[in-house]
Amino acid sequence: MPSGRRDGTFSNASEPLKFLVPPTSNLSDLVDSFVVKGLNAEDLVILSGAHTIGRSHCSSFVSDCLNTPSDINSGLAWFLRSQCPADATPGGNDPVVMQDMVTPNVLDRQYYKNVLSHTVLFTSDAALLTSEETARMVEDNANIPGWWEGRFAKSMVKMAGVEVKTGEQGQIRKNCRAINHH
Repeated sequence: MPSGRRDGTFSNASEPLKFLVPPTSNLSDLVDSFVVKGLNAEDLVILSGAHTIGRSHCSSFVSDCLNTPSDINSGLAWFLRSQCPADATPGGNDPVVMQDMVTPNVLDRQYYKNVLSHTVLFTSDAALLTSEETARMVEDNANIPGWWEGRFAKSMVKMAGVEVKTGEQGQIRKNCRAINHH
């Protein structure tokens, strides 16, 4: 990442959620949300690969993938139903599960193999197979060693350039996790 980027002068844990596309989004909404930020469909597919690590609250996918018909793998659906209450709600009974059940703690291309086998949590992940263009990208990322990793680095740098603060906006933090106090 390029250094010297200015950050905001306050932090609020719920603030970033306003800028995330809902996990129930279809491909058209996903692409549109990236295009307005100066990113494209390839960046969408590449950056979605970050779902190879991390956890998700059950409320992010239960109503969309488990309580209604979907193309989620039946084995994964069975497992998730054993982990997640049917009425999972944010702030309530809302356990977390790994987003990638195969290599949950490794930043790798397994996510794309999961998309192809319908073992992903979010409708937005499954949506990557709904167009020839994005489905081909998913296949390439899943099957060509090294293909995703190089593109991921480039897309991360490109995303870091979205809505960069300049001039007197924000501050260059001495410690990236804390606001500078003068």
